[in-house]
Amino acid sequence: MLFSSVSFLYVFLPAVLLVYGLVPKKWKNHVLLASSLLFYFVGEPIYVLLLIISSLSDWLHSLYIENHRGEKSAKIALVSSLVINLAMLGFFKYADFLLTTVNDLFGTSIPLTKVPLPIGISFFTFQTMSYTIDVYRGDAKAEKNLATFATFVCLFPQLIAGPVVRYTDISTELHERSVCMDDLYIGVKRFVRGLARKVLIANAMGEFCSLYREAAEPSVVFAWLYAIAYALQIYYDFAGYSDMAIGLGRMFGFKFPENFDSPYRSKSITEFWRRWHMTLGGWFRDYLYIPLGGNRVPKARWLLNIAVVWAATGIWHGAAWNFVLWGLYFGALLVLEKLFLGNWLKKLGAVVQHIYVIFTVLVSFVIFNARSLPQIGQDLGRMFGAEGIPLWSSETGTRLSGYFLLFFAAVLFVTPLAEKLIAVMRRKSLGRGIIAVLEPVLIAAAVITVTGFLVDGSFNPFLYFRF
Repeated sequence: MLFSSVSFLYVFLPAVLLVYGLVPKKWKNHVLLASSLLFYFVGEPIYVLLLIISSLSDWLHSLYIENHRGEKSAKIALVSSLVINLAMLGFFKYADFLLTTVNDLFGTSIPLTKVPLPIGISFFTFQTMSYTIDVYRGDAKAEKNLATFATFVCLFPQLIAGPVVRYTDISTELHERSVCMDDLYIGVKRFVRGLARKVLIANAMGEFCSLYREAAEPSVVFAWLYAIAYALQIYYDFAGYSDMAIGLGRMFGFKFPENFDSPYRSKSITEFWRRWHMTLGGWFRDYLYIPLGGNRVPKARWLLNIAVVWAATGIWHGAAWNFVLWGLYFGALLVLEKLFLGNWLKKLGAVVQHIYVIFTVLVSFVIFNARSLPQIGQDLGRMFGAEGIPLWSSETGTRLSGYFLLFFAAVLFVTPLAEKLIAVMRRKSLGRGIIAVLEPVLIAAAVITVTGFLVDGSFNPFLYFRF
């Protein structure tokens, strides 16, 4: 079930909010757990059992670890939990990728499993692994109540596309939380913001990318517009989903961690990755990079650590070589920035730094969105005039004229201009009054507009469901 669907907006969510508001406090987690399992069942009726097994496994392992803390058996239990999680993730997400690679390398014909990928498996396995590791480290106490722990794992606002919420982020709220009208309003406002970003901008940018793929008259400018469109699509799609997840969490009394912080304003790739998918970056830092030794090791080992982390980051996003290449590409840029490139760029000023970030990120997402390694070469080549394509074509002009205002709005809203304007208005009583009047009107208008698009059956995928 998509957040950006009529059934979710007008049936599922209102029903859950109503029941949740009516039941006594001791039953609220049970309502959330039941509704979350139903939410997942609608999209994955078979794999809901996988979700339950994952929850039960890590709950039992963590209890054993806490009861045998300091003993060798606790470490064995931790390893057991990690092996189960990684085996589950490996089988469903990477088995066919590995078999295809073996077949290609050795000319074999090993049949593929062709097992469908469970939605959200990359997210909920990382969440359960971080929980068990935190219990082993003593950073979290093992949850005694299975229903409470299962609520954490299955919580539908962040179940299928993040943010990657750790148990320690919401452990207090799992046991004691309340929702006032301010929380509800803030949650609705944040949810509608994400919904508008997703449906009105990301979906339209996705349509433009499809038009590029179908183009009869490709051009250099068209190739660059495609790169920009996809970078905007993936940002508004995933940041929009994160907004919706955070807003939904607030409606039920949870404060999920932020996942994006205006990444396209960055002046370096290091800064970009502090602002983009922050919960995933934090996960790899705390549970892979630092345990490997981080940067407190000899330089050769440090470079290896970065390569491992960024190869893992790439492969986490998908079972294909373009994702590995994408991860290593960023890993190489980060190493170069730490060695010399960062200091060199600072001397050239903010404008050059921003151009560098936008250029390298556009290239990265062309790699990310390619369906094969040859397509990476074709897409990047066209951006620099390969294949003898012209700088401009009549089809380029036609498509740009139809999407110009959308590009303008999408680019405008990734700059700080709108936020700065609102901040200035909030400093004055008149500005605060205008915002107080306009904000509910804009929220209502956004909901009505989005509903119109959804009823019309517009293009409406979620990119991160692939990962």
